Amino acid sequence: MPRSLPAGLLALGLFTVTFAVNLQAPLYDAYAVESDVGATAVTLAFAAYVGGLMPTLLLLGGLSDRIGRRGPVALALILGAAATALLVQVPGWTSLVIARVLLGIGTGLATTAGTAYMTEILGADRARTAALIVTSATSLGFGGGALATGISLGLQGPTLLPASYIVLFVIAPTLAVIALVLPRVDAPRPVSLLRLPVFPVGTWMFGAAMALAWSTTGMTIAVVPLELAANDLGGWTGLVIFLAIFVGFLCQPMARRMTNTRALGLGFILIPLGFLVLLAGVWLNLLGLVLLGTCITSAASYGFTYLASLAEVSLRAADDRARAAAGLFVYAYSGFSLPVIASGALADLLGLLTALIVFATVQLLATAIVVTLWKRRSLSASVTFEAA
Repeated sequence: MPRSLPAGLLALGLFTVTFAVNLQAPLYDAYAVESDVGATAVTLAFAAYVGGLMPTLLLLGGLSDRIGRRGPVALALILGAAATALLVQVPGWTSLVIARVLLGIGTGLATTAGTAYMTEILGADRARTAALIVTSATSLGFGGGALATGISLGLQGPTLLPASYIVLFVIAPTLAVIALVLPRVDAPRPVSLLRLPVFPVGTWMFGAAMALAWSTTGMTIAVVPLELAANDLGGWTGLVIFLAIFVGFLCQPMARRMTNTRALGLGFILIPLGFLVLLAGVWLNLLGLVLLGTCITSAASYGFTYLASLAEVSLRAADDRARAAAGLFVYAYSGFSLPVIASGALADLLGLLTALIVFATVQLLATAIVVTLWKRRSLSASVTFEAA
């Protein structure tokens, strides 16, 4: 079997796993109304995704080293369909929390196993290409789910069973079966089922960049839609979430032509710049600025930073790619969830706009600190090398 076929099918499976993650995002407001809850509850439900994902990364990041790559990918697809089915059967905040936990577990299983599996299918000499395929598939999935539901709601009108959900119910089980019959190119090892993630030496700045970048994406997906709804712009939520990720996908070929360090540096510039533009749009109630800011943050999060970081840890942990990917996503999803929860609580106390301003201020300071530390350590390493 040519390598391109299993690689393509695996990419489609990873796309579908992440497609399910934000599928329900345009309906957050509807689920909140069903259960009569506020912004804090909505952001907690959003962050429950990380409640399922983080233990999976911390304890099961190396699971596929023991049982093979195919099973975790297939299970992730089934979990995505089951979580969505729960929301159809019992719509509301509690179901949203449970569904997000299941989606988090699925994403943790699929991204760690899928990253290693893609490299094994294509060959270790094409590790950067494998990283590009994984980041492209998952980026399209994360953004495509929200857009698909937004379009479905626009065509169908208000409903808790949009056509996008039905598409997932058909595709996910089919791809789960296909995943189980993909060629086995890995060699399962007799290692413990519970394996902690690894953090390759010299990659801390890539992890910190992922945390900062994905905190911005988390705010764009979870908090900004609440402000849009408050300004009668809720119909644009699906497009905003799609742009928050899709533009990054478009930037990945450009990032691939850059060194990982250079792509990372550009990401550090775009992260705060994009959110400041987005914040100005929310403040002035100008949808154009909201969309522009979203595009800039997307380029940083899912374009330059995501590809550079995943490629770097893959290269530096050739014998432990699944656990290294888990380590990187620990950084990423810590940023993705914690600021969102804090901002949701602050929004209930002081208002959504104030919460967004506080986040932007903290983000700007954190970015400045990380970049300063990175430059100092790089300079110190350069001086040490020259002295030697």
